[in-house]
Amino acid sequence: MNTVKKSVSQLKREAIIEAAKKMFKEQGVASTSMDKLAEVAQVSKRTVYNHFATKEALVMYLLGEFWLEAISFNQGVYDPDQDLLIQLREIILTEIGVINSVEHIDMARLIIGHLFYSCEQMSQEIEKMKQHETATLRWIKAAQADGRITVKDVQHANQQMMHLIKGQAFWPQIMACDPLLTEDEKRHLAHETAKMFLSRYQ
Repeated sequence: MNTVKKSVSQLKREAIIEAAKKMFKEQGVASTSMDKLAEVAQVSKRTVYNHFATKEALVMYLLGEFWLEAISFNQGVYDPDQDLLIQLREIILTEIGVINSVEHIDMARLIIGHLFYSCEQMSQEIEKMKQHETATLRWIKAAQADGRITVKDVQHANQQMMHLIKGQAFWPQIMACDPLLTEDEKRHLAHETAKMFLSRYQ
């Protein structure tokens, strides 16, 4: 099996990103200097700035990477031969598993906390993220095209579903530091969300 060898520059960039994830989590973004990142990544400060002109640029990169990792994890697809409730429930359950994980919550809390007072920056990044299709959005589009659900605005319908999910599996953990859902709670939320969605659109 052929593997592409990474360049020295790519390896240094990866080291900087991993150092940022570690130090931001341990000390917070504001308390982590670029000097400290260079030290932890074992690169020069100049190398850090060559890859990320500012600490804000590094935070924005992590936000984009964080989002892409989350949406790429869920590969659930529409199945025209399967019961709608069963397949939608499984896609939602996978989604919950991602956003209600320790890693996701920790990184989200860190980034949201840092960007809380930078509404314009946050809005710009969110708009970029909306350009990528999630598994739930792809499923809604496919089920709509197959005539098994009736949805006038698929983006709005997807947002409704995500609000139902995040209202119990994301925001309470971010804002109130509630515990992560148990496996039974995740399954229950997935089932009830799928039922509610289909009762509106099927």
